[in-house]
Amino acid sequence: MTIESILGAIVIGAVIGALGRLFLPGRQPIGWLLTIVVGIVAALIGTAIAQVMGVDTTPGIDWIELVMQVVLAVVGVGIVAGIKRGSRV
Repeated sequence: MTIESILGAIVIGAVIGALGRLFLPGRQPIGWLLTIVVGIVAALIGTAIAQVMGVDTTPGIDWIELVMQVVLAVVGVGIVAGIKRGSRV
């Protein structure tokens, strides 16, 4: 892994995590760092699922893969927010 790939994963994770929070209704009691981590994990899992399903990699934006990643980020943010809410009780 190079510095560029690590920084790219962080940026992509931040964007995917932010989109996940945007599409999830209500307030999520998680910070920006946890949002980035959820986004990175969602991006990695979404890419793996897309590859297993045979989604073609294109030189442009892979919309099917991106949708999978954002849906996984919504689910991930929801799970993490639920866990954080439950631990405050």
